[in-house]
Amino acid sequence: MADAKVIPFDEERPRRRGGPRTVRAVPTPAPDPVAADPVAAEPLGEPVEVPLVEPAAGSAASSGAGWDRRIAGGLAFLRRRITGDYEVDDFGYDEELTDQVLMTLLRPLYDKYFRVEVKGIENIPKEGGALIVANHSGTLPLDGLMLQFAVHDQHPAQRHLRLLAADLVFMLPVVNELARKAGHTLACAEDAQRLLEAGELVGVMPEGFKGIGKPFGERYKLQRFGRGGFVSTALRAGTPIVPCSIVGAEEIYPMVGNAKTLARLLGVPYFPITPTFPWLGPLGAVPLPTKWTIQFGEPIPTDGYAAEAAEDPMLMFNLTDQVREQIQHTLYKLLVQRRSVFF
Repeated sequence: MADAKVIPFDEERPRRRGGPRTVRAVPTPAPDPVAADPVAAEPLGEPVEVPLVEPAAGSAASSGAGWDRRIAGGLAFLRRRITGDYEVDDFGYDEELTDQVLMTLLRPLYDKYFRVEVKGIENIPKEGGALIVANHSGTLPLDGLMLQFAVHDQHPAQRHLRLLAADLVFMLPVVNELARKAGHTLACAEDAQRLLEAGELVGVMPEGFKGIGKPFGERYKLQRFGRGGFVSTALRAGTPIVPCSIVGAEEIYPMVGNAKTLARLLGVPYFPITPTFPWLGPLGAVPLPTKWTIQFGEPIPTDGYAAEAAEDPMLMFNLTDQVREQIQHTLYKLLVQRRSVFF
């Protein structure tokens, strides 16, 4: 198999353009009209563009044409993968594979299973870098994936979110490769700043394992946000911080216990015990079909600060606390508005 082309991260990738297909139709010259009407002999004019008429939706022709396009697109995709005619950036991000395979396979989980409702998507910039800061929960990090879908599917520009992940993600076989292909990268300040300065959307969940592995009795209570490293990164890049609140993830795996001894033996931060796991075996790993809401808050600008602001610990503490309080307040507000965990 040929190697894929690696493009420098800061090099702008060409964007595909869509729109209705057209064909150029040149009027057919009519028979010589001079004999019948001398006035009729006039220039035919410039060629005109005639929209290509698509088959009516729902018709047999439309269905057949749709399947033909899918098969042709699938074969073209396979040919590019085999020949290595695709692109990845310096972080290993494969946009084509993410859009056409990974997100297609997981989209039913977003649309049908968790039925995610998105609010405040207009608070995410149409272009340029921004740091999206969200709460973390759910025992398994499905909230990060649903956040990625929310940004891509609901934003008018269909922007991609580059998530910062913990070291453990990149130590697991298979998961490591898939995370890189999907655009995730190690949660370090250098990578995050480089992404932001290149105009990318970067997602971070500062609670880390403290948030995702907290017991069910502490659901929707934010844990400590670390030392404010994400604020320092945003200040250096001069990009806005967008607080994000996620409701619904806390209940997919109600963590009622933690087998700490087993967790140490396995080298993981925690070993969850839920009402279904490990009692039901593999079936216990199926998440509960809760109803999710993801709300993006008003962005907090950082471009008005001086260059040395990123080294001011008091400023970082204040901005970190502001982001945390905004997320916590929105969580409480969404919980009050929620009718049921599942509806």
